[in-house]
Amino acid sequence: MRITKYTAVNERLISVYSLTFKKSVKKELDATSNSDFLKIDEAILSLKKHTMSVTTKLTLTDKLPLTCSRSGTCCHGKAVRLNPWELACLAEAKGLTPRAFRDRYCDFGGIHLRFDGAPGWRQQPACSQYVPDFGCSVHLGRPLACRLYPLGRQRQGEELHYMYQGSDFPCMEGCPEVLDLPQLRVAVYIEGQATKRFEVAHDAYLELMQNIADSAFALLLESGLTEAGDRQTLRLWREMGREEPEQLPDRLGPEWIDLLMLPELTDGLNDPIAFSRQHHDLLLSKAQESFGTLDTVTDFCKASELLMGLALHLGRGLGANPAELAEHWIKTAKEHGALD
Repeated sequence: MRITKYTAVNERLISVYSLTFKKSVKKELDATSNSDFLKIDEAILSLKKHTMSVTTKLTLTDKLPLTCSRSGTCCHGKAVRLNPWELACLAEAKGLTPRAFRDRYCDFGGIHLRFDGAPGWRQQPACSQYVPDFGCSVHLGRPLACRLYPLGRQRQGEELHYMYQGSDFPCMEGCPEVLDLPQLRVAVYIEGQATKRFEVAHDAYLELMQNIADSAFALLLESGLTEAGDRQTLRLWREMGREEPEQLPDRLGPEWIDLLMLPELTDGLNDPIAFSRQHHDLLLSKAQESFGTLDTVTDFCKASELLMGLALHLGRGLGANPAELAEHWIKTAKEHGALD
């Protein structure tokens, strides 16, 4: 069920900003509705926001030192997020099943690529897929964050922007030698990185996230739950938004996390839109099977909690700040009569 009048989530809440913060200090990069990049200390789940350095917005004709020196510095000490299609692409490039790749190389149910390799630049751990003196072992299947780096991407409605964090070009710190290499226009760099399918996949999974959230809204607002005076559901939404990334998979359970991150699909990976639509159908079928006999207020509350948890966890993998998303959806639900 799609209840767009409830969610129609603002796409400005979600961005891809390349390889985010250093995992060694447990920082994550999130984009907010005003396009500032914020950081959250997940060790204490503080909701206090700190505005980061400025973001330099780019045009497709801008020329930058984007020729890679292959020093590998960007493959150390980062946090790379994944959507289910990207996870499947990485697995294919590695010659593994998605489940085997996820269990061996990912964290938090599959939304984060693990960085547990040998220390390199500044003694930071390498990506699990990085091979010293060679480079990326899954280069053909690398995710959008890696393809875009050092650039970021943000869609606002029909407008699409590329940018980089800060006023100084990010590669200057770890790879100053790029100044001696040919400069590239942004459009040429993006084309050379073959980002198109990966950008399509990101946007398709953003839509899927919205669809899941729509179902959570319908269970809250169209089931009689709100009319019964329920205040528990929005409290649970907020609680999930504030949880650390390893906590939400435990709440949702392995069966739902596997369905979210390891869909067993017959179609190949060449068409990410078809892949995501099939994935949506699988999730919808499972939800209908699980929630077909809901009878009590508690049943509807638990079902809405589960679906919103799935949307928030997928959103984190897409680069969203779950706390920001949860508060946005809570505000929207309250505007339609839900109680907090």
